[in-house]
Amino acid sequence: MRAEVRPAIRAAEYVRMSTEHQKYSTENHGEAIQAYATTRGMKIVRTYADAGKSGLSIKGRDALQRLIKDVETGAADFEVILVYDPAIGGDAVERTVSF
Repeated sequence: MRAEVRPAIRAAEYVRMSTEHQKYSTENHGEAIQAYATTRGMKIVRTYADAGKSGLSIKGRDALQRLIKDVETGAADFEVILVYDPAIGGDAVERTVSF
C-alpha cells in the first residue's frame, strides 16, 4: 500500500525586529520559522516583514497592516500564519486564525 502524499500546508510568516532588540534579526526569525514549518509539513508562501518597528502599536507596521488586509479581503493565499516570539523562548508559534 502506498502512503498518501499530502500537499504542504501553505503558510505566511510575519517577522518584526524592534530597534531595541538588534540581536534578533528578521533573518533569524525567518530561519526559526522555516525550521518550524518544515518539521510540520508547511511551506512558507508569503513573508511579511517589518524591520526596525516597535511592537507597541500597529502604526508604521506596513507589513502587518498588509497581512491583516490580505486576510480580511480574502487575498490570502495561505492557511496559517507563523510568527517568531522571543518572549516565549524564541520559538516559532503557530496560531489558529479563522479567515
